[in-house]
Amino acid sequence: MQFVSLAGCKPVAWKNGGGLTRDLLLWPPGAGIDHWALRISVAEVARSGPFSAYPGVARWFCVLQGEGVRLALAGGEQTLTPDSAPLHFDGAAAPGCTLLAGPTLDLNFMARQEAGRAEMARAVPGIAWSSSARLRAVFARDPVTLRAGAAPPRPLRAGTLAFDDAARGEPWHLAGIGALAWWLSFEPHTR
Repeated sequence: MQFVSLAGCKPVAWKNGGGLTRDLLLWPPGAGIDHWALRISVAEVARSGPFSAYPGVARWFCVLQGEGVRLALAGGEQTLTPDSAPLHFDGAAAPGCTLLAGPTLDLNFMARQEAGRAEMARAVPGIAWSSSARLRAVFARDPVTLRAGAAPPRPLRAGTLAFDDAARGEPWHLAGIGALAWWLSFEPHTR
């Protein structure tokens, strides 16, 4: 199990000046910003504007903090707040993003479609999560305790990504009343 703190990740300013991104994980290790199969990041969105296009990428998005956003997608507008489920969409879509009432902090989960299959879901403390995916992760917005299989429980601070890229399929559990967290998984395609 590996752990990444959002506070320890370097912010990178967007070219359009609309916000900052902190990369929590680019996978496989050493892939770099242009050659990842999987990318998990947190964005600080300071003003309304379009998303960047990522052709060939499956994308999930959720609001961590702030009032929320309205995304203009081909199938219609979607309004997302911290209470919303993660939104899955085609990364090529590059929807317009309108802030509802000020800046937001957002979790982005992206996977190249030719590289593998990814999934993201809201974690519910007290409910076990099982996945056979090779890479499994949890991002905790709030402090929680993670128990992975028979391993001792591990407290996670707010803004922590915990991941295992050699997961064995054992159930994972979270404890933390009212805590917001998200399960993320990625199964690379066999070549």
